[in-house]
Amino acid sequence: MAKRTSDRVAIVTGGGQGIGRATVKHLLESGWRVALAEVDAEAGEEAAAEYAGLGPVAFVPCDVADEVSVEAMIQVTIKHFGRIDGLVNNAGLGIQGHRPLARLSLADWNAVIGTNLTGAFLTVKYAEGYLRKARGAVVNIASTRALMSEAGTEAYAASKGGIVALTHALAISLGPVVRVNCVSPGWIDVTKWKKKSARKPAAITAEDDAQHPAGRVGRPEDIAAMVEYLLSAKAEFITGANFVVDGGMTRKMMYV
Repeated sequence: MAKRTSDRVAIVTGGGQGIGRATVKHLLESGWRVALAEVDAEAGEEAAAEYAGLGPVAFVPCDVADEVSVEAMIQVTIKHFGRIDGLVNNAGLGIQGHRPLARLSLADWNAVIGTNLTGAFLTVKYAEGYLRKARGAVVNIASTRALMSEAGTEAYAASKGGIVALTHALAISLGPVVRVNCVSPGWIDVTKWKKKSARKPAAITAEDDAQHPAGRVGRPEDIAAMVEYLLSAKAEFITGANFVVDGGMTRKMMYV
């Protein structure tokens, strides 16, 4: 029996690679129609083409740090699909190396905050009316770096901590019509979910898996499943929450 596609439409920012790409695939398999918003055209076009057989999916170019680009992405999504039921704010810059504070330039700080935090604000701002009309939901992708750190990661940690705070602020501002939650992934191996030109063999060791209380390093599919649940009606009593999905690592007491 063919899978039934519902009327529900989700936007996944940064949907061309990593957790975003896995989320696009999972939502399509769950019957959603998906706007894949991505700044990397190669990754966006490749993912949309690969998953076209799973359901309606459209690549929409977008730089979430640019307000004009975000507003245009929302309008293209509406023109193509007619509605927005779910928004997944996944686009983000990763840790760009561990830098001593004295070497962290204001430009580098602003680039990370602009994409990771301001980008989430902008997408919700321009999608709000459509989300209210659909009584939809937002899921922001934060990180366990919002809760714990390594040296030299100030910009990334601040951006992800901001996502957690933005999540509960939006939940109060948009509730009860629109629910807003976030997911904080731990160590997730995205090797297989990169665009083809950037894929490398996975370098996960037995020791990497063993140090996790759950027994393994995380996979993008783990996060995608949580995102889909939080967007669904099954989670209608959940808003303003941060879900840590890290194999138990932030609950583990570690000594050197």
